[in-house]
Amino acid sequence: MQLSAKTEEQLRIVSVLGSRIDAAVALEFKDAMRIQTEDGPDTVVLDLSEVQFIDSSGLGAIVASMKTLGANRKMALAGLTPTVERVFQLTRMDSVFSVFSTLDSALAELRH
Repeated sequence: MQLSAKTEEQLRIVSVLGSRIDAAVALEFKDAMRIQTEDGPDTVVLDLSEVQFIDSSGLGAIVASMKTLGANRKMALAGLTPTVERVFQLTRMDSVFSVFSTLDSALAELRH
């Protein structure tokens, strides 16, 4: 599971460089997220624009990654494809996360 991370101002941007977050990569995803976010800014933006498919294991891995951040940090999601967005809507996880249609809109809103 390839992730790319960079820090811009007060945001850590983590981009998923793969088309799926599913049971086959969920543990690897969680480990990679922990490494990419264990230090740095309080707000993490997870860019999912390349992800075409997510299953319950992938959704659980994203939630677990958010919980790993701790109470004082937050995670926002950006660039959800229609299929991935539907999973978040059906599970009502779109009410748990701040969801932005594009990475640019997330950055514009979250920069202080």
